[in-house]
Amino acid sequence: MSNACRFCDEKLSSTFCDLGMSPISNANLKKKDLLDMEPFYPLHAQVCPSCFLVQLQECESPENIFNDEYAYFSSYSESWLKHSKKYTEMMIERFDFNASSQVIEVASNDGYLLQYFLNADVPVLGIEPSANVAQVAEEKGVPSWVKFFGIQTAKALVSKGKKADLLLGNNVLAHVPDLNDFVEGLKIALKSNGVITMEFPHLLRQIENGQFDQVYHEHFSYLSLITVEKVFAYHGLTLFDVEELPTHGGSLRIFAKHTEDTSKLIEKSIANLRETEINGGLTNISTYEAFSDRVVETKLKLLEFLIDVKQRGKRVAGYGAPAKGNTLLNYCGIGSELLEFTVDLSPHKQGKYLPGTHIPIFSPEKIIEEKPDYILILPWNLKNEIMDQMAIVRDWGGKFIVPIPEVKVF
Repeated sequence: MSNACRFCDEKLSSTFCDLGMSPISNANLKKKDLLDMEPFYPLHAQVCPSCFLVQLQECESPENIFNDEYAYFSSYSESWLKHSKKYTEMMIERFDFNASSQVIEVASNDGYLLQYFLNADVPVLGIEPSANVAQVAEEKGVPSWVKFFGIQTAKALVSKGKKADLLLGNNVLAHVPDLNDFVEGLKIALKSNGVITMEFPHLLRQIENGQFDQVYHEHFSYLSLITVEKVFAYHGLTLFDVEELPTHGGSLRIFAKHTEDTSKLIEKSIANLRETEINGGLTNISTYEAFSDRVVETKLKLLEFLIDVKQRGKRVAGYGAPAKGNTLLNYCGIGSELLEFTVDLSPHKQGKYLPGTHIPIFSPEKIIEEKPDYILILPWNLKNEIMDQMAIVRDWGGKFIVPIPEVKVF
């Protein structure tokens, strides 16, 4: 296993956070699997001293992670659908995409976003590695290639006359082990005056808010504007705009073009955010190394709270079965003795068990049946949506717990 930066090949020696051993976070178990040996892998994020890319080493291949039983379907989040529809409307208005344009989404999942371009009569194509998820997109009328994206897939697109006016990817840039292959693929598949947008969790907000649970094996990289700018520039792509978004606890949406494309001015937002990141310490290795102390503090406070609740005879259930929740539970050592069960809207997760902790997953009706005293919201980035959906919990005096950035009861 290499211990070199996946972008610039610099030797890695500084720790961002070491969360011990953990299972693949979306590898929910069937009941028949509970007695089998379960693989655990190191969850140790390091930072490159040269380009400041925070990264995990590749312990498990993307082919095994994003397989035909991949459990994440984007359309089960109402707020994410609203976010995607708003993005579609904004991009059509800003860049005048129409029936003669070609929109291609990398990691298009179940068609959650491309359906809105389709509704506006803009031609679309999804690239999605998980066949079971891509099938759902196809059923919505979203044409999908079941492939991983990179240079090879980009060349296949070009050979089919499928270069993109808009090439987008939401929460995929962090998921690719070979950043150089992926970004070079973007360069190849983009029309000469085309636009790339990518959204990803913002490393600066992750550090500020102690979001260590964003670290899991599907996320090979943890990204800042400073680092992404370097990666894209290396492949002949220039960032010309950036937006800060509230999604996933704080995300960035970058806009990129071919470096030789002079039709798009570089907005002041790029220099402004670059300065914000520098002032936030993202060019200082000590900023990254200090994150580990924040992680330990969060773990101890959450355990202290849950143990106290348990000793007072109260019951706690979870809401959601997200990847980040499995990082949280496994690192903190929280099993069914502290969290009796969890629930999830997705039928693809119901009836299964969380990896590592083996906490059972039910439909949300289970909370109404059992009436626990507290609901631990594992996808804390969706806390408002979840508290609205589960407002009935208040009827029996139930309360909600949010673990990140610190334990809070609502």
